[in-house]
Amino acid sequence: MREMVIDSIRVSLLNYSRIVILKEKDAERFLPIWIGQPEAEAIALKLQDMTPPRPMTHDLLHHLIGDLGGAIDHIVVSGLDQETFFAKIVMTASEQTISVDSRPSDALALAVRAKVPIYAEESVLERAGVHMDAETGKAVVGDGEVSETSGNPPTKGEIERMSAFKDFIDTLDLDDIGDAGKES
Repeated sequence: MREMVIDSIRVSLLNYSRIVILKEKDAERFLPIWIGQPEAEAIALKLQDMTPPRPMTHDLLHHLIGDLGGAIDHIVVSGLDQETFFAKIVMTASEQTISVDSRPSDALALAVRAKVPIYAEESVLERAGVHMDAETGKAVVGDGEVSETSGNPPTKGEIERMSAFKDFIDTLDLDDIGDAGKES
């Protein structure tokens, strides 16, 4: 697993879809994940340290877990099947570790509230991670190289389906990457 940080939340000007961009904490690899508008707002509000007048669903869930004696330890972007990402919320309750399946957007909204680490499985990063080519400035999906221990590389079909990510990443102004939580 690799530790990630929320680099930014963006809006595609083509279709107004939201995308959260995770960045590998100690590297220059990005993981773009399409998310819904409510989840994007829930993440952005907390990143900007804004409090809505009424608790949002993720606030309610975070408080409920705590009030029942549990604590969120971390979240993991744990899988990728075709174009769908999967996540797990890992928490402790009654001295037990519990792993709950989740959509990545909900897990991320909880992670920013609980201020816990965000991880991504290496297999997910190998298949959907984006590097920026230093020479061209274009996005390169996946690692570009396949080693014997790297698992299954992305198929040609998966790379073609993920071209929407690549096209979107290519339109980003890289000078403002790092302005976490700001929508463009």
